[in-house]
Amino acid sequence: MATDEARKDLRAAMAARQELGPDYEPEIIDAFLERVDARIAERVAAVPAQREPLPPPKDDPGGLALAIVSVVAGIPITAIAAAQEGVIAIIICWGGIVGVNLARSISRFMGR
Repeated sequence: MATDEARKDLRAAMAARQELGPDYEPEIIDAFLERVDARIAERVAAVPAQREPLPPPKDDPGGLALAIVSVVAGIPITAIAAAQEGVIAIIICWGGIVGVNLARSISRFMGR
């Protein structure tokens, strides 16, 4: 809502326009708008600064695809590793799969 001071300024600008005529209209409008801009700047300066929120994540179908492919590929890799070398090989294989997914997630987060 307009404040009383803004209304007074607008009435004064309209009265000046009537008194001075259309030749001075651009100057009258500019002066009025400068006063409005100054009031807006004062109000903005009075509001405490807030942290800017992080932008929302963009749609990322590639991340879901990587997760699905990782799980699907992990099944035969687990079987092969278990048959060949045992538990240590399974841990190493799944560590690599987790590492790839983690690296992608970190690079995605850092790329915001």
